[in-house]
Amino acid sequence: MPLLRAVRQSAGLLLALFALVPTMALARPVLLISIDGLRPADVIQSRERGIALPNLTAFLTNGSYADGVVGVLPTLTYPSHTTLITGVTPAKHGIVANTTFDPMHINDDGWFWYAEDNKAETLWDAAFRARLTTGNVHWPVSVGARHLTWNLPQIWRTGHPDDRKLVRALATPGLVAELEGQRREGYADGKDETLPGDKLRAGFAQSLIRHHQPGFLTVYLTALDHQQHLTGPGSPEAHQTLEAIDGLVGDIITLERQFHPDAVISVVSDHGFASVDTAINLYRPFIDAGLVTVDAGGKISGWEATPWATGGSFAIVLAHPDDAALRAKVGALLDKLAANPASRFAQILTGPAIAAAGGNPRAAFYVNLKVGAVAAPFLSAGLPMVLPSATYKGMHGYFPGAPEMRSTFLIAGPGIAKGRDLGEIDMRAIAPTLARAMGATLPGAEKPPLPVLP
Repeated sequence: MPLLRAVRQSAGLLLALFALVPTMALARPVLLISIDGLRPADVIQSRERGIALPNLTAFLTNGSYADGVVGVLPTLTYPSHTTLITGVTPAKHGIVANTTFDPMHINDDGWFWYAEDNKAETLWDAAFRARLTTGNVHWPVSVGARHLTWNLPQIWRTGHPDDRKLVRALATPGLVAELEGQRREGYADGKDETLPGDKLRAGFAQSLIRHHQPGFLTVYLTALDHQQHLTGPGSPEAHQTLEAIDGLVGDIITLERQFHPDAVISVVSDHGFASVDTAINLYRPFIDAGLVTVDAGGKISGWEATPWATGGSFAIVLAHPDDAALRAKVGALLDKLAANPASRFAQILTGPAIAAAGGNPRAAFYVNLKVGAVAAPFLSAGLPMVLPSATYKGMHGYFPGAPEMRSTFLIAGPGIAKGRDLGEIDMRAIAPTLARAMGATLPGAEKPPLPVLP
């Protein structure tokens, strides 16, 4: 009897193990690479534009692609990247801008670096449920992210060498030192957005693949965005940078295929780009109206309503949202400014329309600038409202309806439809598509998966 009981127990255990096999077989590896600011037409029309992109254009025949991705409000890096990995709008995930709300300007230009500010489930969480190990190289809003087996998060403070210590302290314990020892070179500074910084991060992504083979890996490359800010989209310098990034992407994909021949690989971007020539300092009229006050030294000392610059747009936040008189005063000021062509206002949204667009729930008003103008942060109490855009030649952050803000989606791998043009898609559909590819789900995603998998 003991022997028979043992046989039955062993048989039951085997049946239980076999029952897990179908679920585990669905957990395909996924590699997600983001090229910040990559315009879809730069890939789709690369030959006409004289850009050599052999690795990116291979997706057009070997996989599926979108003509354009309609992004979120605002079309900025951090809100967009969080939507890319959650499938929900900024109103739901909570990353409503690049920089955190800081009306008194005391946070030293602090960004939404910390994953605890994201209220939505991520693809890292979905991969964990699918029993995949996970890795990350520089993806936004990744400091302290749950369910990351190997994490090299994005964070910086000043650009001082101490920032390297900060990254080492916040990365997976020992990971930076391990990879630096294997590569015999230091990791990129957190604030380095140049092509040399991308080359370092791409190399560290390859080392992560070679030594750990994450089942789901996110990699974020920044240099194209950086260059387009400096010299504008479509500039020779931007094209040269993109060609170099194409080579980095090819190297990462080649190594991923070596270790994971069955991997699904996706290349995305967060937003498009537009040329700019004018900066709008909305603080000037708000100071003149007494809505923002400054001290004798020119620092902000108080506020009743304040602009929150988001690239090509401004969120307007009220200190007392239930104050009807304050809301009316701010609304009247914005209407007056909108009537002046010099203000370069394109559109003003109020609460219900902001909510319908999935934008910042704290914003009482949202001002979209005309393409070509950029929202200036608070720089000095003495500056006029309209300034030349000396720092930036290119910008994003406009409302997502602008055609210039369309972003990129490419996907290839076993089972992915080849040569399929998906037309224009919603950014929120990307995360559930990748979740499905790895045999998982994102129940909170606001759009269904794209029709690229059987």
